[in-house]
Amino acid sequence: MMVDDAGGTGAVVLAGATTRTRAALFAALTEALALPEYLGGTWDALADVLRDRLDAGPLTVLVSDAGQLLADEPADQRALLRALLDDLAATAPHPLRVVSRDTPPS
Repeated sequence: MMVDDAGGTGAVVLAGATTRTRAALFAALTEALALPEYLGGTWDALADVLRDRLDAGPLTVLVSDAGQLLADEPADQRALLRALLDDLAATAPHPLRVVSRDTPPS
């Protein structure tokens, strides 16, 4: 996890390889976005704090190695994340942009 300001994008970068579990994803987002430590591990709580973050301004999240994101969780967890992000993108006061990238095979 890092904030990449290359090209002035200011995007938050999530590495799929290090966010293979829900706990790791929540920890990475908490660190990168300075989310409250009391976030907990529920999708509803994540939606609430991300909506609060989007009240402050737009957000771009770049997921590298996207195929590995939540790979160690049941498939429905990835679907829940996508639904949460889609809802926020459609309803938040500022834009949310999520870009997924997979590393090409070597």
